[in-house]
Amino acid sequence: MKYPLACDTWDQREIKAIHEVIEGGRYTMGPKVKQFEKEFCDYFKCEDAVMVNSGSTANLLMLAILREKYKLGGNIIVPAVSWSTTYFPAYQYGFHLNFVDIDKDTLNIDTTKIEAAIDAETCAIFAVNLLGNSCDYKKIKEIADKHGLVLIEDNCESLGAINNDLDKYTGTIGKMGSFSFFFSHHLQTMEGGMIACQSKEDADYIRSLRAHGWCRDLPDNNNIYTKTGDPFKDSFTFVTPGYSVRPLEMSGAIGSVQLKKWPEMRRQRVLNAEYFTEKFKDLFGIRIQTEIGSSSWFGFSIILENHLKGKRDELVKKLRDSGVECRPIVAGNFMKNPVIDYITYLDHNNYDSANYIHDHGLFIGNDVRDLKENIDMVYDIIKGLV
Repeated sequence: MKYPLACDTWDQREIKAIHEVIEGGRYTMGPKVKQFEKEFCDYFKCEDAVMVNSGSTANLLMLAILREKYKLGGNIIVPAVSWSTTYFPAYQYGFHLNFVDIDKDTLNIDTTKIEAAIDAETCAIFAVNLLGNSCDYKKIKEIADKHGLVLIEDNCESLGAINNDLDKYTGTIGKMGSFSFFFSHHLQTMEGGMIACQSKEDADYIRSLRAHGWCRDLPDNNNIYTKTGDPFKDSFTFVTPGYSVRPLEMSGAIGSVQLKKWPEMRRQRVLNAEYFTEKFKDLFGIRIQTEIGSSSWFGFSIILENHLKGKRDELVKKLRDSGVECRPIVAGNFMKNPVIDYITYLDHNNYDSANYIHDHGLFIGNDVRDLKENIDMVYDIIKGLV
């Protein structure tokens, strides 16, 4: 039995949407992207949303606006466990990374350690919702407000997760939040991402950054640049130090189809998670992720303890031999990756939880199929690991 980390969620509806774009003759970013942005904004209840070509570039443009529009500098609080392009945009814009350990149960940033890491140079908190699980935003927002810090979110793994304390979708709690629509993520445009914004002005600035820095895509009543009203000039006037990270038109069309399917896809993900959690919660030697609020369950973490500690390599081999794909928990403790030699960062020398999951953790996939048999197979493999 094959148990991949992710599966294709397309059917004829996505294929039809692609054909409609081809037949319409507009392949580059256009009305389908704009329509998906509006639908996304309406569904997740954010002020505005801007589609880009990946979750990584969504993070890049969020850090760009902190530096270029808000003129922030110094260091940014980040969790020790996340994906590489949580960190690289901060490094590329001259921020120092201020690493804080994770909570061993939720796998998100340990809120009890944030304040001790804040210093006079700290300007922001970049919270990451890991594997579909919301951070403790009630506490994080209290800290950010107390110290005058900007809060942004990397929500690339947690579309559709809900923070119950605030009754808000993750990715819409901070000033801005990033989303990814890569193949292995909750919505699949295959390549694509989104930035949810809490202000129209930020969204307009990002729209300029997204496309070369020009003002062409800005509304007439924007606060970034006063247009002349002459299309000859306004189409080729550059007002921000931008990039070319636009999505394809077909990505927007596919996104609209996927969003309509999302409620049912989320329902199955949660059913799988309930089965996994019930199955594994009392298995000695295994620790699984503690849910905060209502998780959208990107995948299922498995952390080996007690008599299973030190047996990850053996487990990985048994899983792979049985057709089960598995991987490290995101990138483990990112400070243990060789690329850290390029980066200026603050090391508080207290990362016990991140180090532990780096050495003893892995995760398996969740998707929109009924995974009971697959989960049973993993359970039996682990039970047999003596």
